[in-house]
Amino acid sequence: MIDADAFATLLCEWCLHVRERDYVVLAATPLATPLIRAFHRAAVTRGAWPPALRIAIPGVAEDFYRLASDDLLDSFPPHDLDEMERIDAYLRIDAPENTRALAEIDPATIARAARARAPIQEARLGKRWCSTIWPTPALAQEAGMSTDDYAAFVNGALFLDRPDPVAAWRELSDRQALVVERLNRAREIRIEADGTDLRLRVDGRIWINSNGRRNMPSGEVFTGPLEDSANGTIRFTIPSSPRGVPVEGVELTFENGEVVRATADRGQDYLDASLATDAGARFLGELGIGTNIGIDRPTGSTLLDEKMAGTVHLALGRSYPETGGTNVSSLHWDLICDLRAGGQLTADGEPIRI
Repeated sequence: MIDADAFATLLCEWCLHVRERDYVVLAATPLATPLIRAFHRAAVTRGAWPPALRIAIPGVAEDFYRLASDDLLDSFPPHDLDEMERIDAYLRIDAPENTRALAEIDPATIARAARARAPIQEARLGKRWCSTIWPTPALAQEAGMSTDDYAAFVNGALFLDRPDPVAAWRELSDRQALVVERLNRAREIRIEADGTDLRLRVDGRIWINSNGRRNMPSGEVFTGPLEDSANGTIRFTIPSSPRGVPVEGVELTFENGEVVRATADRGQDYLDASLATDAGARFLGELGIGTNIGIDRPTGSTLLDEKMAGTVHLALGRSYPETGGTNVSSLHWDLICDLRAGGQLTADGEPIRI
């Protein structure tokens, strides 16, 4: 089992830097109650206001997408944006009861609502924020593990099995800083694997050391590639489940940065709808390299899988401005390519090993 109090301490001290009189919004499901309560205790102990809880009841999201009028899909309550602009920090805990809850919802409807709520997302990303995970039976089943084994797996990915988790994350951060220093001098990245040969330019862009501050667990370095630079084809070999919709075997071909061909062995409708979200959805917003050795297998959770050491991921859609990326979109969909079985990542012809 995961020690919820130790987890909450890590979130407060390493991820969100919770301070006196901070106003934190916490979004989760009832299945994350042990961590919600532990985070509440940790925040209040540090002098912060009791976190404002946004608890998602199973079935509510499905009801909204099925019943909402055009006006509701294409707008949002003004107070949602007001609140996001006023908060100090935001914590999201992924703890689903059913990882396939939205599988039967029209992907175009989901993309439409996300597009309307883009201002809320932008406001949230301007704050201290962190996305994390709490083990549930549904996530364990998705990963093909027993509930106890999955909890132990997540515990290791969080470094909560280490004597001093904060020190362990600081050590990872220091190691990744050396990789960032090397990649900040790079001009071209090439990704090669079975069915994959893709080139991207990154000169002038800033690589970010993702060390657990915003995603917990983390373990990646990432940047925003030049928007018109992607050329070639990449096959994403690790399945994805955006918003609970299963998508597998995605293959994208790029010309001058834009997706010109997109196929999926499963989830073609979702892929097509995502690419049609807006003008920026067919371009890349992120290139990331996984480094977390505590994550050694795919689990069906992008939060975990994209951090797996030996993988590379690309995100369709929104760039992170701190990288220098300029692509604008309400979509940000991470897709993962496993390089551990003969693949290679090079920077200006030199292999990158982490």
